Amino acid sequence: MAKNKLWDKGQDLNERVERFTVGKDRDLDLLLAEYDVKGTMAHIRMLESVGLLEAVELDKLLAELQRILDEVIIPGNFVIEEGIEDVHSQIEVMLTRTLGDIGKKVHSGRSRNDQVLVDLRLFFRDALLSVAKEMKMLFETLQAQSEKYKDLLMPGYTHMQAAMPSSFGLWFGAYAESLADDLVILESTYRVVNKNPLGSAAGYGSSFPLNRQITTDLLGFEQMVHNVVYAQMGRGKTEQLVAQAIAVLAGTLNKMAMDVCTYNSQNFGFLELPEEYTTGSSIMPHKKNPDVFELIRARTNRLRALPNEVAMVTANLSSGYHRDFQLLKEQLFPAIQEIIDCLSISAEAIAQVGVREDILEDDRYKLIFSVEVVNKLVLDGLPFRDAYKEVGKQIEEGTFKVPDTLEHTHEGSIGNLMNEQIGQMFMDTYERLRAQG
Repeated sequence: MAKNKLWDKGQDLNERVERFTVGKDRDLDLLLAEYDVKGTMAHIRMLESVGLLEAVELDKLLAELQRILDEVIIPGNFVIEEGIEDVHSQIEVMLTRTLGDIGKKVHSGRSRNDQVLVDLRLFFRDALLSVAKEMKMLFETLQAQSEKYKDLLMPGYTHMQAAMPSSFGLWFGAYAESLADDLVILESTYRVVNKNPLGSAAGYGSSFPLNRQITTDLLGFEQMVHNVVYAQMGRGKTEQLVAQAIAVLAGTLNKMAMDVCTYNSQNFGFLELPEEYTTGSSIMPHKKNPDVFELIRARTNRLRALPNEVAMVTANLSSGYHRDFQLLKEQLFPAIQEIIDCLSISAEAIAQVGVREDILEDDRYKLIFSVEVVNKLVLDGLPFRDAYKEVGKQIEEGTFKVPDTLEHTHEGSIGNLMNEQIGQMFMDTYERLRAQG
């Protein structure tokens, strides 16, 4: 029976109970090892500053923690040994094996509660920055495609009915601006994540004379979570915000994937996907299935449900720590990698999408220019409602004619995409986010 637990008091735990309570933590905690070491290094520096560690002890602990980080964790050799409960226990055991009783001092003034809180916030900080980096790649791809095809017209739809003239520049650019808004939400989430909970211990602080500002500065947090009870209440809320940021972003990718699948179909034929992003059929030689974008659509639909999953795990919980929180890692850690994968493959595929140049030569799209004719009549002096009726009559009688030119000049329209302004908006947010990181 495992004995290497930080809370162990010498009594054995039923093996079945242990398996159930540990769950997937031993696997997921591997992702937290780097952050647990960094959090511990900051904590012991603070302990030395308030007299709870000797300078020589600090030096030995820092040297061994750095060795664990450089020689074990970063090369990918870190494991949580059989019989050791989690990452926190494993690292403390490693310290104690090498340094003896000195290794047992790192937990002074700290609980596993605030230890995992700081690990998670450090992990989420890096994860959000990684998501933002992939967002930037896709954003730049969409903007490049928008500029490339800014003069190429396509139908715009309402109610899935051909409605008005649009352009590929407008379509690609719309998803770029959607990402710009999604990044604002990601940045806001990062600001909430970027607060130091260390020193809150089990949720009620410590009688040790801790200096929480020291660990806040050492770990690069913007500020601390001031109230120690709220530091624990932030568990679950932080994950909810991260989940929401991922879900909103997933919504953008989901709609884009659906558009690509639709426009790639023979009934539309607006887009052509490169061969390597399609699959064939076992019996139909002509098939080029948009499997990549279908799977993006499915995966992002799953990610859009993430905030509700987190909400259900954390529902009906009072203040203070609850073991329920452990399950949030199982939901969020894979989701972060999934949104990164969806962003990455989307950027690759969108960069190679081909577009059809003669779409509007098809008579089925003739009537999308009806509003253009109505507006022309209004500009010539006819009241709008009368112009509307006149064009309706032309359509009914079969005398409607497509205008020779389009005049869309206002901000954000076919003739004025405002990609430069959208690009600046995205980059302003991106640089603020990077500056915080």
